[in-house]
Amino acid sequence: MLTAEFFHLENHDGVRVLRLQSGDATNRLTQACVLALTQAFRDLEREPEPLIVAGNRRFFSAGADLREIAALTGPEAHEFSRIGQTLMNAVEQFPAPAYAAISGYCMGGGLDLALACHSRVASPNAVLGHRGAALGLITGWGGTQRLPRLVGKPKALEMFIAAEKVHARDALRCGLIDAVAEDPVAESVRRIKFTVKYAQPKE
Repeated sequence: MLTAEFFHLENHDGVRVLRLQSGDATNRLTQACVLALTQAFRDLEREPEPLIVAGNRRFFSAGADLREIAALTGPEAHEFSRIGQTLMNAVEQFPAPAYAAISGYCMGGGLDLALACHSRVASPNAVLGHRGAALGLITGWGGTQRLPRLVGKPKALEMFIAAEKVHARDALRCGLIDAVAEDPVAESVRRIKFTVKYAQPKE
């Protein structure tokens, strides 16, 4: 098992799981965390195998650290946006299936991370949203492009401008996630194995 300050890698029934972690268990995406995750994806793509990104039962990720953002100068904020985009592109371009297994809160930059994954499975207690507008912020990590592609422009505008939170069942209905399961990691594993099984050429 590979361990780092912001995540650890584990094996779930033969599938790799990158589990976000932080001291306060909210899995905030600080600048240091974003850089560490980007390097992890670059390392993992050398041996491309399916990967599941998960958090804990209460938080997939609370998103960027607002205190850190508030302290940024203009040029620093631009750089923070750039490194966030670099991470999301690394996830989106990962050469094997990348799933987000979402439990609890998946907010702001955390939702951007889930959107960059190729598929999303959520637990019934999952809550997803981009709350930045309530604080005078808007994501610079690609969510403004990826979210409308999944849910359509009207729903995306509700989530961005009205800072609307979406619960798991509603997220499934609008196409934000692909499935709801009590154990989203186990369901992601099942889907990955099903896909791999039927993707193999018949002899």
